Amino acid sequence: GFRTCVLAEAWVDDSPWRSLTAALQQRLRAEFHVLLESCRIGATKSEPGALRAALEALRARPQEV
Repeated sequence: GFRTCVLAEAWVDDSPWRSLTAALQQRLRAEFHVLLESCRIGATKSEPGALRAALEALRARPQEV
C-alpha cells in the first residue's frame, strides 16, 4: 500500500491563535501517516536533511517515491 507524509515548513507557535495551529496539525496527523515539521527536525523543506527524514519516517527509498 501507500504511505503518506506531510513535510511542513512549521515553527513553534506561541501566538494567541496557537490553538488553531494545533487543531490543523491534529487534522493532518489524522489524515496522513507521517507529519514532519521543519522546526522539530532541524531542517527546512528544501534541505536534503528534511527529505532524508521523510524517507526514514516512511521507511522508503528515494526510487520508491
